[in-house]
Amino acid sequence: MKKTILKMFMAIIAMLLTAPIAFAEDAAGGGGIDSGDTAFILICAALVMLMTPGLAFFYSGMVRRKNALSTMMLSFFVLCLISVQWVLWGYSLAFGEGGKWIGDLSFLGLKGVGMEASGTIPHYLFMMFQGMFAIITVALITGAFAERIKFSALILFSLLWATIVYDPLCHWVWGGGWLGDYRGGALDFAGGTVVHISSGVSALVAAIVIGKRRGYPTEHASPHNLGYTLLGCALLWFGWFGFNAGSELAADGVAAMAFVVTNTSAAAAALAWVFVEWIHRGKPTALGAASGAVAGLVAITPAAGFVGPMSSIIIGLIGGAVCYVAVTALKPRLGYDDTLDVFGIHGIGGIWGAIATGLFASVGAQGAFFGNPGQVWTQIVGVIATIVLAAVGTFIILMIVKAITGLRVSDEEELEGLDLSTHGESGYNL
Repeated sequence: MKKTILKMFMAIIAMLLTAPIAFAEDAAGGGGIDSGDTAFILICAALVMLMTPGLAFFYSGMVRRKNALSTMMLSFFVLCLISVQWVLWGYSLAFGEGGKWIGDLSFLGLKGVGMEASGTIPHYLFMMFQGMFAIITVALITGAFAERIKFSALILFSLLWATIVYDPLCHWVWGGGWLGDYRGGALDFAGGTVVHISSGVSALVAAIVIGKRRGYPTEHASPHNLGYTLLGCALLWFGWFGFNAGSELAADGVAAMAFVVTNTSAAAAALAWVFVEWIHRGKPTALGAASGAVAGLVAITPAAGFVGPMSSIIIGLIGGAVCYVAVTALKPRLGYDDTLDVFGIHGIGGIWGAIATGLFASVGAQGAFFGNPGQVWTQIVGVIATIVLAAVGTFIILMIVKAITGLRVSDEEELEGLDLSTHGESGYNL
């Protein structure tokens, strides 16, 4: 039996290693590749990659000092893990032809993916740009169970979640699946459903299943370094220009518009969060400004290529206020311990952004305020479908991981801090 499995494994490896690479010359007759678009998306892909280290700083600053390095490690390791998963089978499941629910394995190990044109950029580049989205989506979820997750559980969860939840959802919306065709197509320019609702809802399920941190909520766990959080927010904001503008996949006017509305929504949401917090709690905080900016970036993501600057201000203002309420009122009322408010910002912000796209879309598609009220229903269907897939898929995955590795560290390890108990090192030697 072992010999048979080994032979099968070696046959698969041989097939992947000997698969022919498609060269640019193969598509030269079509003249598809544009050097300007290629240069632009190369930069955008690098910007999106930078978002994951930015997220590491953003998250690390909000945890306690004893967990600073381990929290950074969650994002950094996901960057490495999903980079390989995407090349081996993730891209194929997301963008292989398949059917309406999931892609096939025609691109397994990037078989048939090479330097040939995909639109106006090389296929390799399209694959890598999309891979950066898969990476940041999985990394976002880690904020929900920071300070208590087993590292082995994180590894298994990430692989299963990317394969069972992210890849099919990506196919539904962007890879030729059913949501992209439903009633003219659910609009998601850069990942409101695919990235933010999926990660936010999965984070909520994970926080509930894994359970609260030791001492939560009676013991106050103050952020240990808000400077890190502000730095992380700045890197996320910077990288988000590649995230949203790059999703046009061309250096054109729509990309420029997406760039403008991304910045505008982030700024408007930061203002909204700060002023609402100031009125509510009496003090404007740096953490609030950073959280608000991210909420605005989340809210504009599905709409970035479909709305103008004035609409982006409204989307950002409402997004900042709604996410503030979700974090400060909804979370305490429901009693779950989402450590770094992934659901409150990404889940709620993504839901608002997806619905707002159905209201305000005016470029390339029309929303309710521009003559097409039916788009709102299409957006709602997309939201519901994403919530169901993310919630059910995440719960099943967590049960599998719990049975194999267990989900959380012991009370003693949690008390000591995961920097030392899990990794044997510390973020600070003071």
